[in-house]
Amino acid sequence: MLYELYDFKKDLNRKGIFFCFSGPVSQDLLVEIGATLKQKMILEETQNATAIRVFSMVVEMAQNIIHYSAEKCPKDGFSGKEDELSIGILAVGYEDGHYFVLCGNMIRNDCVERLREKLTKIQKMDKEELKKYYKEQRKKGPDDGSKGAGLGFIDMAKKASRPLEFDFRTIDENFSFFSTKTVI
Repeated sequence: MLYELYDFKKDLNRKGIFFCFSGPVSQDLLVEIGATLKQKMILEETQNATAIRVFSMVVEMAQNIIHYSAEKCPKDGFSGKEDELSIGILAVGYEDGHYFVLCGNMIRNDCVERLREKLTKIQKMDKEELKKYYKEQRKKGPDDGSKGAGLGFIDMAKKASRPLEFDFRTIDENFSFFSTKTVI
């Protein structure tokens, strides 16, 4: 692995990725990631509105990892549910004149079809339809097992310059790896 690290870095560079984190995600980490991205964008003289959208996407995606990742690790050696951190991967890059944010985490296979249907529906909507759907979902409230009303994905789609991209890769009989990409 030591000798492959430079190749990994070159591969990230080729793909336009300038920030990548893989591991346990927490609110504290999210604050630090935000500060790092803000500083990078200031150095690059990125427009404030764009920087805010990128950070907003990172926050939404990190929240999805924190709330829904099926892969957990104990925090500080404890093993209670409230003492677990969720594991996932976040990456931010720049290609073809646009920033993008990638996110991935493990989910249970029994969640895949419901999530695929929801994201496919969102993916096909234009900006006006997304605004209307957002308002409807906000009034409706969260689905069973949800921590928000599915508003995060709708909000990301509203802020993105292209339709959300997503993928599910089956890992085994219990889990799949869920990946998303938003372009700002």
